[in-house]
Amino acid sequence: MPILLPFHKSILEEIHDPATSDLLILARGLGLRRTICTLMQIYDSKQSLILLLNASPEEETAIGDELGIMGCRRPGLRIVGYEMGKRDRQDLYKNGGLISVTSRILIVDMLQSDIPTELITGLIVLHAEKVTALSLEAFIVRLYREKNKAGFLKAFSDQPEHITSGMSPLKNIMKELQLRRVHIYPRFHEDVKNTLETRKADVIELYQRLTEPMEAIHHAIVQCMTITLSELKRSNKTLELDDLNVESAYFRSFDAVVRRQLDPVWHKVGPRTKQLVGDLATLRRLLTYLLSYDALAFHAYLETLVASNTTTVTGAAKQHQSPWMLTDAANIIFSTAKRRCYVLTAPKPTSSVLESQVIDVDDEDAWAALDEAHGLTRSNSGDNGKKKEEKKPWVPDNMSPVLEELPKWDLLADVLQEIEEELMRQEAVSTRPPTRGTNTVLVMTSSPRSSTLVSEFLGEMDGTAPKGSRGRSMMERKLRTYLYWKGQNARQKQPRYQQPPRFSVPQPQSSSQPEGEISEALKRKDKTRQERSANRRRVRGGAPMTVAPSKPAVVDPKVESRDDGDDIAAFLASQPSDLLVSSDADALLLETLLSSEAEIDFDTHYGLLAPSQTVVVRAYTDDTDDQILAELQPRFIVMFEPNLDFVRRIEVYRNSNPGMGVRVYFMVYQLCCEEHKYLAGLRREKESFEKLIKERGSMLLPIFEDKHAGKSDAVIKTISTRLAGGRKELSTVPSQVIVDMREFRSTLPSLLHASGLLVIPATLTVGDYILTPDICVERKSIPDLVSSFNSGRLYTQCELMSVHYKQPILLIEFEENKSFSLETVAESAKSYAKPTSKYPAKKSTGPTDSDRAPPSIQSKLVLLMLHFPRVRIIWSSSPYGTVDIFNDLKANAFEPDPNRAIAIGAEEDTEAGAGINAAAEELLRCLPGVTAKNVQYVMNRVGSVRELCELDRKGVQDILGVEPGNTCYDFMHRGERKTGSL
Repeated sequence: MPILLPFHKSILEEIHDPATSDLLILARGLGLRRTICTLMQIYDSKQSLILLLNASPEEETAIGDELGIMGCRRPGLRIVGYEMGKRDRQDLYKNGGLISVTSRILIVDMLQSDIPTELITGLIVLHAEKVTALSLEAFIVRLYREKNKAGFLKAFSDQPEHITSGMSPLKNIMKELQLRRVHIYPRFHEDVKNTLETRKADVIELYQRLTEPMEAIHHAIVQCMTITLSELKRSNKTLELDDLNVESAYFRSFDAVVRRQLDPVWHKVGPRTKQLVGDLATLRRLLTYLLSYDALAFHAYLETLVASNTTTVTGAAKQHQSPWMLTDAANIIFSTAKRRCYVLTAPKPTSSVLESQVIDVDDEDAWAALDEAHGLTRSNSGDNGKKKEEKKPWVPDNMSPVLEELPKWDLLADVLQEIEEELMRQEAVSTRPPTRGTNTVLVMTSSPRSSTLVSEFLGEMDGTAPKGSRGRSMMERKLRTYLYWKGQNARQKQPRYQQPPRFSVPQPQSSSQPEGEISEALKRKDKTRQERSANRRRVRGGAPMTVAPSKPAVVDPKVESRDDGDDIAAFLASQPSDLLVSSDADALLLETLLSSEAEIDFDTHYGLLAPSQTVVVRAYTDDTDDQILAELQPRFIVMFEPNLDFVRRIEVYRNSNPGMGVRVYFMVYQLCCEEHKYLAGLRREKESFEKLIKERGSMLLPIFEDKHAGKSDAVIKTISTRLAGGRKELSTVPSQVIVDMREFRSTLPSLLHASGLLVIPATLTVGDYILTPDICVERKSIPDLVSSFNSGRLYTQCELMSVHYKQPILLIEFEENKSFSLETVAESAKSYAKPTSKYPAKKSTGPTDSDRAPPSIQSKLVLLMLHFPRVRIIWSSSPYGTVDIFNDLKANAFEPDPNRAIAIGAEEDTEAGAGINAAAEELLRCLPGVTAKNVQYVMNRVGSVRELCELDRKGVQDILGVEPGNTCYDFMHRGERKTGSL
């Protein structure tokens, strides 16, 4: 059970009262989940109904597990998902307790009165920083407060940086949640400060310098970011981009900030500006990957960037390339990254190379065997021979592997060695094990990929090797995979008619000699190679591989100037098929697990290990790290990469376990973006809390009024101009809109309810919104409009609306604060440029690029209007504009009937669809002449699609009619050979 610190108790004392509603903003890493779980434990009772909102599936599972540890097991936290039926949800709500439900399910249940809103004890809302006027949580709070004034609402957030943008962001959140009390607890709060400074962990800060190549790449990337940012500011002088600098570009939110600034004018900016925005995100990722990827992975990523920047998906040359790739700094990045992996040298001359190599190797091994027989030490020539043996047979002759390792790997190895010596010293001094904590070493990294890389390094590390080459075996394995990947890519780029250049492959000595005549030195050398290869493959989880006894000799000098990828492909073409890793790693792993050797060594390699022999490598997550610390109880923690949140978690962990010594190794690259990002994040959080405290001190508290109170004329809804004098007609039906269930993913239902309309959720077959008995609206956002045109779904929807309603409407809704345009200005200029008469037009020899291009959205809309002339199109710039349009359309009109709207388009027979092949029905609907109106009739007339295809033209016409029958018959029999006609 988690231990509550003094500042946790003071927070709970302020917010635990069910009679008050509060917003708590807590600094990350100070135990927000622990506070929420304790509060839910206080409220856990069968007589109360507590709903948890806005929690992700991972958070629901973690909170449920922690509540179970705290004793809330009967029944504990229940999770309402999409698989739970309506009846089951109703029974669950009536039984009470702690329930976690998604916002979309809850809003539908509240509108349909499936949940007793007036009996809800309280709501607990997570991630309060995401609540806006358009969010479903604000919709839920409005419905909740309409029927329940006594229930409480507790909102929580640990993201103060997200509540500092815009005008009065804290006030807006409190307004939407209808709260009047807010509690702010930063790290520098007096209670938090006094609690965490009582006991401090033993922190050892280790500042590691980058290698010279990494420093050069880092400096070049920052230079490219500066150039790109200045170019972006220069090309968009009308926007407020002065606050954007390289320091802010270290964070992921930078991309969203830049895009938010450009969204209103996105249709006016050119492709160059769009390219610059994408380049900033790419360069930011490069900075991160430089410090977390190994040299080969970083170089491979750079090669993919170059390939994607120069060619399109179809293989043509790309028109708008990234400007930063054409700078001198980019050349430094690519060349230095390549030198970190390997160095290419000029190929050797072709004459007499093969013979000299064979003689040299044979003489070296012969002399080595002779020296060993006489008990002599190896000479200099023996050392040279040893160095030559280190050259792997799968490495091309003109390649010298460098395989630079990350500097933190050696630092981590030294730290683990120091921890092991410290444990041995403690065991020698004291015979009793420590009463608190375990000897498990916890290593924390920034991402799962970095965790995997660190685990591989620790698993294959050579402790006896000098610094900088302890992970040589792992890097060689990665180089082997990289060469295979590089060669495969080069082969795919070559034309089919062009054969790869041939290499002269030397024949092994064993082909011309009997087995017994091979020198003992060569036998010993081949055996050693095979053993090393087998050991290396067994660690990776694959079977031992055969190693070629010799290397290829020469390259044709005519191909010296080609790309190194072509050289690698040509080299691989001359090698045995099993020289490189060419099979899937999963298949190799499965092969090893099924082999008898893996079964024999299972207990040795996969048995339970003592905590003192265990190193746990994990990536930073969220509040789940607190639970990991509580379960493992480590006394040694290595922060492989800095993280502000985890530093606070260690402080809370240390103070929650008095009497236990905790040593933390804090590793950070010095004078680079990692250190700058850590310090900038600390400064950003402090400034955000200061802004929130200042806003709370001068904030005007909103006054909440009942919008439905005092409306005496609410029953007067419609005005009929046909009556004499246009007198008012009394109607007791409230103004309402019938909304399809699937539309609650959007923000429009919430705004319709906020405008005073009654929102009725229903499962509609035709349309998304029913405004009046005659008006049906199909709402499409821009991405949905494009996908509906591509799939043909919009055609069917317009057809159904035209059949069942007098006024079918297609609503095309744009997003707020984004460009109100379907195409960019540059595309319009290309399409509608007037031809000049200075020079005569050239005769077209074939279809142009514009003819081959797919039709635009505008042309598809024109075709849709020609097919369905009764369908009207309404353009809306935002959901707010849509609400005003709906209110205008409903003026002076009757209210829709929900029962009739649900019945329209639905099958009258409740058993319709039972026992029917859904795939065959979908195929039948795709045939020309078959529509939604006659598909059921066609299915009753024929038993299968094949039976329909076997009918003659007259039979198809009897079912579909003359014209539709001809169309369908011609479509089904198109391409058939006409028999009997010559």
